[in-house]
Amino acid sequence: MTQSVTTAPTLGLRVGDLVEVRSVEEILATLDERGELDNLPFMPEMVRFCGQRMTVHKVAHKLCDTISRSGIRKMENSVHLAGARCDGSAHGGCQTACSMYWKEAWLKRVEPGTPAPQPQPTGRIDLPLLVSNTHKPPAADGGERFSCQATELLRAAPTCLPFRDLGQYVDDVKTGNVTAWESFKAFLVGLFNRLQDVSRSKLPRKLWFREGLRWGFIKGQPGKKTPTAQLDLQPGELVRVKSKEAILATLNEDMLNRGMGFEIEMARYCGQTARVQARVTKCLDEKTGELLTMKSPCIILEDIVCAGVYNASCPREFVPFWREIWLERV
Repeated sequence: MTQSVTTAPTLGLRVGDLVEVRSVEEILATLDERGELDNLPFMPEMVRFCGQRMTVHKVAHKLCDTISRSGIRKMENSVHLAGARCDGSAHGGCQTACSMYWKEAWLKRVEPGTPAPQPQPTGRIDLPLLVSNTHKPPAADGGERFSCQATELLRAAPTCLPFRDLGQYVDDVKTGNVTAWESFKAFLVGLFNRLQDVSRSKLPRKLWFREGLRWGFIKGQPGKKTPTAQLDLQPGELVRVKSKEAILATLNEDMLNRGMGFEIEMARYCGQTARVQARVTKCLDEKTGELLTMKSPCIILEDIVCAGVYNASCPREFVPFWREIWLERV
């Protein structure tokens, strides 16, 4: 295959639009020799959705960089579809459950009320391309390394989207990702955080507002050896997220508890109840592609995702991992 180039007109999709995922054969025809379109991999876990009719959940015109922490980056002609999260089956059983990216070239718009087409018989589908490209060259110690959409996002979204680019906030509203008020609040949070950053670098400590902390105001304990707890939580159990103060008391100065980070977005759920969705023991390191096995399992909670409220309305909706010490049974 040759290097793919996006030439088809964009679909102009918005949240709630009905689309049909193209057939495997049609999608393979858009991919280059690495199994990618515009540097975004089409993964084996996505094949099961081919031919299905699905709803646009978010328009992925931007994303937060969780690899190099460069901020918000611009993505082109991509969406997230409702219910389409990666099950990790082709990536060593990774349990990160990322919301997959779909290029518009892999989709076709469906008008409401249009009858579904009859399934067509398919010939032999050549999937070795997709499978072989789930791996990177081995690590220095010979360890297995994977490649997926999450590990390749810096190539798929190479351009940083600066805070001062007001068009991104307009696009957030036009696509239906958020309301106008939510977009305005996201802008205000970003403005506040930049003022805090400037104050920390330019002003004496006694003039800092709330210690110069970013919005959400979370801070760990310097020099603290972080504690642990084992609740043996199982899927289906009802739990409550502990108070912000109780969780902050378990974190070191890097906001980590035994290597697991607690993010500002997670603090929004403090005090809320939710059901345990899964115990997590495996996840991919986005920087290296190595599959990490956790010494202590973490917990995923049902219907709790990073909503991007404090992060420029990022539509990625990452699934947070929770230490058991941050939760309590109801």
